[in-house]
Amino acid sequence: MGCCCEHQTWELLEPTLAQYIPAAVNIKDEQVQGYLIPILQKAQELYGYLPNDLLAHIAKRTGVKPAKVMGVVTFYTQFRTKPVGKHLILLCQGTACHVNGAADIEEAVRAHLGVEEDEISPDGLFTYSNVACLGCCSLAPAMMIGEQTYGNLTKASAVKILQEIAMKEEAAK
Repeated sequence: MGCCCEHQTWELLEPTLAQYIPAAVNIKDEQVQGYLIPILQKAQELYGYLPNDLLAHIAKRTGVKPAKVMGVVTFYTQFRTKPVGKHLILLCQGTACHVNGAADIEEAVRAHLGVEEDEISPDGLFTYSNVACLGCCSLAPAMMIGEQTYGNLTKASAVKILQEIAMKEEAAK
């Protein structure tokens, strides 16, 4: 993952920008806007999050107004403007999860990690965020960590999952 700072050149993103931004002078604004989401997805994949100076670079290179770029970033929950831990935990707060104890799961995760929402755990491994819905209501309460979905959670099972991930990380060192 690249370093995000004011002197960053963002060169890792250049092949993606070249792929999506034709060299033609008369490109239509809506064509570039159609490419904005894949550009932002790749930028986040490369740098871990989307800091303001990277968003300004993308706006400048694509010709899309900075406010429109920020509007896309803030509209879609997949985009992050702050760094996160190695494992991003998405805690579902949808109706099914809520009525089945999502608040208890959040309390257990927060207490175990020693952080508030969107903070990085002291070991750098985890960040948790509440999301409106994961789309797996039959598993309520549920959370996702990376690509893995965990359902029918209890306070104890949620903490056990986090402990197992942390143990795997420690063993990999």
